[in-house]
Amino acid sequence: MTEAPAPHATPFPDLHGDGLRLRPWDAERDTDAETFLRGYTDPEFRRWNTPITPVTDLDAARVALRKRAEAARNGTGVSYCVEDAVSGTPLGHIGVSRIDPALRSGCVGYWVLPEARGRGVATRALALTARWALTDLRLHRLELDHAVGHEVSCKVAERCGFRYEGTLRGSIFEAGRRDAFRDAHLHARLATDAVGPIGGPVSG
Repeated sequence: MTEAPAPHATPFPDLHGDGLRLRPWDAERDTDAETFLRGYTDPEFRRWNTPITPVTDLDAARVALRKRAEAARNGTGVSYCVEDAVSGTPLGHIGVSRIDPALRSGCVGYWVLPEARGRGVATRALALTARWALTDLRLHRLELDHAVGHEVSCKVAERCGFRYEGTLRGSIFEAGRRDAFRDAHLHARLATDAVGPIGGPVSG
């Protein structure tokens, strides 16, 4: 008799490549909750991102990770802890959300911990995730948006073949506020797009 999966189990595989291991977050692992909280409370993250639901303590981090695990079980999203492939040191986060099986589309987002910046982590993680999502996951379109002015994120997107498609007016919260809005740049990559080799490290 096959045992039922643990409550935090996910149907999505680990991803490996370019010195990275991407594995699903585990809400029941203390170090995962602590890492996720560090990422969400980092000043640079908060400068460019204001999550709909705040993550300000370990309990909130666990709740957020459990919701991501539920999305994975439903097939609507996947959230990965980005690790160094050799040491297992956590470096950041990347995830695909709003997966629509009918339109075969999704939206990708990421962040990198302060001590891991400047090593091309975001570029490598995005290239790996996009390749998987547009092949193994069989998505046709993968979107990425970032606050206007976030030039590092813009360069990461373009380096990974995500073309700039325009400005989404008032589509995300202002930094630290939920009563005011700011514009975002929309990038996207299609499974049919020709994408060249990924370049060297950028600050992401």
